[in-house]
Amino acid sequence: MRQRTIVCPVIQNDGEFLLCKMAADRGVFPGQWALPGGGMEPGETMEAALRREIMEELGDKLLITDIKPWAFRDDTRTKTYPDGSSEDIYMIYLIFDCLSANRDITFNEEFQEIIWVKPEMIKSLDLNEATRITFSQKGLI
Repeated sequence: MRQRTIVCPVIQNDGEFLLCKMAADRGVFPGQWALPGGGMEPGETMEAALRREIMEELGDKLLITDIKPWAFRDDTRTKTYPDGSSEDIYMIYLIFDCLSANRDITFNEEFQEIIWVKPEMIKSLDLNEATRITFSQKGLI
């Protein structure tokens, strides 16, 4: 089984959290609301991987002003690819609290939609399991 280390930013701006609706045809949690993030590449530091993932997924105009390591955990997930194939992956999640100075986002094809959501609205969304666990550990749901 392949192993991936995933950097996962919990991005806040003006008291709201950024969530991304995953593409319906790919990924570990197709069609569900999730936190952004992705796998570290060989030779990358955690912060470099986090900043690269934010830029790749959310564009180069989103200004992240503060990054603090928050938590980590692991599990095994099944990832589906656009061609319909899938594989089980052992995932190690490195979760960071991040503050952004703006909301200037241009998201890529991994997502269908993005939203900024107030903490009290988080529990009403169709969150993927990993995101639900993160917000539960933060005491928000």
